[in-house]
Amino acid sequence: MEKGEISRLDSVMKIFLADTEATLHLGITLGESLTAGSAILLKGDLGAGKTTLVQGIGKGLGIAESIVSPTFTLINEYTEGRLPLYHLDLYRLEPQEVAALNLESYWEGIEVIPGIVAVEWAERLPYKPDSYLSVNLTYGNGGTRQAELIPFNCALSETIAAL
Repeated sequence: MEKGEISRLDSVMKIFLADTEATLHLGITLGESLTAGSAILLKGDLGAGKTTLVQGIGKGLGIAESIVSPTFTLINEYTEGRLPLYHLDLYRLEPQEVAALNLESYWEGIEVIPGIVAVEWAERLPYKPDSYLSVNLTYGNGGTRQAELIPFNCALSETIAAL
């Protein structure tokens, strides 16, 4: 497949990312097109680009503040963009520890303003939102990366589908 080429299998979208800038651009596109209440569950090895993708989402939302991985704080909230961005990192936690955090309040908008919820290391979630976009980032040949986007009970916008 060529740089930036997409293959679709049912509702799975695969995007080949040539470099960090391509990962950031995908995030920007997501940030520009997602609506309040959207949840993005991110999976991938260390260094696969999860935080870079979330940084792009923040740029797409118009957030000027520097977006960093909340590995030790668990949750960073950015509220000055088009929509709030709630960035969660579950790397250090076990599923039973995650269950006690009541993270559903973020994607249900119960105690926070509805926004975009991006969860790194989402495979550690013992429960998931009713609808979400699963993004799995993997390494490819020659330093490239691949993003696999799978919507669950939601649809990809035309902008994302046109990538």
